[in-house]
Amino acid sequence: MASLYLIRHGQASFGKANYDELSERGWEQGRVLGRWLSGKVTPGVVVGGNLQRHRETVEAMASGFAGQLPGMQSMMGFNEFDHTEVIERFRPEWADRAVMTRDLSAFPKPARAFQEAFVMAVERWAGGRNDREYTITWSQFKTRVLAAMEELIEFADGADVLISTSGGPISVMVQDLLNLDDRKTLQLNEVIANTSVTRVLYSGGRRSLSGFNNYSHLEAEDPALVTFR
Repeated sequence: MASLYLIRHGQASFGKANYDELSERGWEQGRVLGRWLSGKVTPGVVVGGNLQRHRETVEAMASGFAGQLPGMQSMMGFNEFDHTEVIERFRPEWADRAVMTRDLSAFPKPARAFQEAFVMAVERWAGGRNDREYTITWSQFKTRVLAAMEELIEFADGADVLISTSGGPISVMVQDLLNLDDRKTLQLNEVIANTSVTRVLYSGGRRSLSGFNNYSHLEAEDPALVTFR
């Protein structure tokens, strides 16, 4: 059986003007992953969403990989959902970043406060009662991700594949494989580490989850590299 290696992007730049670019830690996470994959995986295909953090994660991996990775092909189906829209539908006043910064700075740990608000915002989006407020609904997002996975499997034609994506798409693919409900799926999304590897085996019409959220490569080099946002 061949494998899909679902890789959550490296740490992005929370709090910066351009969230989508990798932080310095995110670049190092990617390089560590590239070194870890060397000699273990020989991918025939590399794909990713078309976000900057997906592309830069592959670039970082390539710089640590002993050998040459195939060029990354973009598939929009592996993009993350619009986290900005999701949070702003939950807290409309946070469309003004100065207001969001002010509100969060009142907490001892602003990043944790944001994460708690974000979890509630995602639950609101996935609940289905406010679908008219969103450009893409939770149901539509899941359909898009799963269609991309099947399209990729057909294209890969039995090759091992590296997929640079985000926590949302990874959670959706695991949900489909394990027949999880939405609540458990959203809980999975909260614990997926940056540059963690989730492995899916495929052959013909068969798909099997072989491993989830493996970030032992980070722990082995430097536990401080383990991040979840």
